[in-house]
Amino acid sequence: MAMAREDFREICAIVLAAGAGSRFRAGADTVVTPSFGDARHKLLADLRGRPVFRWALDAVLAAGFADVVLVTGAVELDVGDVDPGVSRLTVARNPRWAEGQASSLQCGLRVAAQLGATAMIVGLGDQPFITADAWQAVAASPAEIAVATYAGVRGNPVLLRESVWPLLPIAGDQGARSLIAQRPDLVGPVACIGSPADIDTMEDLQQWNSSTNSP
Repeated sequence: MAMAREDFREICAIVLAAGAGSRFRAGADTVVTPSFGDARHKLLADLRGRPVFRWALDAVLAAGFADVVLVTGAVELDVGDVDPGVSRLTVARNPRWAEGQASSLQCGLRVAAQLGATAMIVGLGDQPFITADAWQAVAASPAEIAVATYAGVRGNPVLLRESVWPLLPIAGDQGARSLIAQRPDLVGPVACIGSPADIDTMEDLQQWNSSTNSP
């Protein structure tokens, strides 16, 4: 069950969904059918009846954050029929998305600061199997940097408190990973249920569309 809005009133949730998804291309032996939805971009492709990005967005909205920011870039993402529930949903387009993930993280950070947040929790739009419970568990951590783990392996989402925002990269294709590596003393792992599996290729999409189970 989603926690009440006031429990996360100072944490802004960020979904990064700005990249080009360049690995998502149909191979010569791939049959693209209408069931794949819009196959121009992985975030728009159909996964069990919903666009890939909607799985990630719906999960974070179900977690009950006061503010959720969807950072877009390479492709427009239609959120017209999204029910934000208790959250205020902001779509922020990163005009510098092609420069790498760090620019999208900084875009989300700026919006979080404008909204008065003292922490932000970040996930990716191409990871459809991260649950609302995982978002909540990481948000509840007291660590300066809290990182979800799945069977002991680090993944998303990642909580970043205001004190570490100045340490985040401003360029390149790494978001918080470089900071996590540089400051392990600030990192607190949070064991989560779910999976950080992502949709990077057409084969990934075919795999999960042909299975009724999450990874």
